[in-house]
Amino acid sequence: MVDVGSGLRFAKCPRWFHQRLIFLDVHDRSIKSTDMEGTVRTELDLSYLPGGLGVLPAGELLVGDAWRRILHRLGKTRQEQVADLSHVARYCLSDAIVVSRCGIYLADVGYDFLNPLVDPAPQGTIVLVNDRGRVSLVAKDLFYPNGMVITPDEKTLIVAETLGHRLTAFDIAKDGSLSKRRLWAKLPDNVNPDGICLDGEGAIWAATTTPKALRILEGGQIVDEVVAEQSVFAVMLGGPQCKHLFMCTSDSSDPIITRRSPSASIEVATVNISGESVSPDQAAGYRSVMP
Repeated sequence: MVDVGSGLRFAKCPRWFHQRLIFLDVHDRSIKSTDMEGTVRTELDLSYLPGGLGVLPAGELLVGDAWRRILHRLGKTRQEQVADLSHVARYCLSDAIVVSRCGIYLADVGYDFLNPLVDPAPQGTIVLVNDRGRVSLVAKDLFYPNGMVITPDEKTLIVAETLGHRLTAFDIAKDGSLSKRRLWAKLPDNVNPDGICLDGEGAIWAATTTPKALRILEGGQIVDEVVAEQSVFAVMLGGPQCKHLFMCTSDSSDPIITRRSPSASIEVATVNISGESVSPDQAAGYRSVMP
């Protein structure tokens, strides 16, 4: 387990890549990684609050500036702006997923969650930045869209609507547009799905913003759970046989609290079903969005 003794503040968007777990430390404004022994290293310090992470085959990263709604491409020697999403994403980027044949999807939560006077509403969106940097709105009227996964055949995108207590699916067209919106899983009202990942049988592991991660089948049946020491905000399958469930946990997601009294950790549990047949970021054939 990795904890605040390693400098963590609030971990999100984990990806298993080249035998390391890469993730955003959102409130530390950095990208970090850890191995199975819990050795943490900072990959990049950022000048902005990150929201959404994509890992490309060569190890380059696509990272969103959450508040300015700008997508950056980060390599070892360069950091370049790919696209400005602010004309279609109105509030704050939360999560992202790469799809090889058309680009990267980013979720905008749909309201200013740091303002207690603003009530959440189902006006979140999903934005596509294609492999040439073109920005388009592909889904709207979502209730706090968060974690996303894409099925191995790249024909279906599933998004967690955190405040809608559901997982919602879309068909993916060749150009990346989304259609045939449908309910993938209705969850109990006390389950707020956040970060999600697929396993090799097509079930979804979901963080719940409580000390539990749930394994969910299409239709909503909950067939397994892992109890964590703190609230779980994101999950990813990885490890030597892809049977380790990495859970990004914290007592709070409030940046004021995490700055004053950080409690972030990455907890690990062994599960029965591997995630080996699922690419962690569907990036194998992704073409460059930069010259």
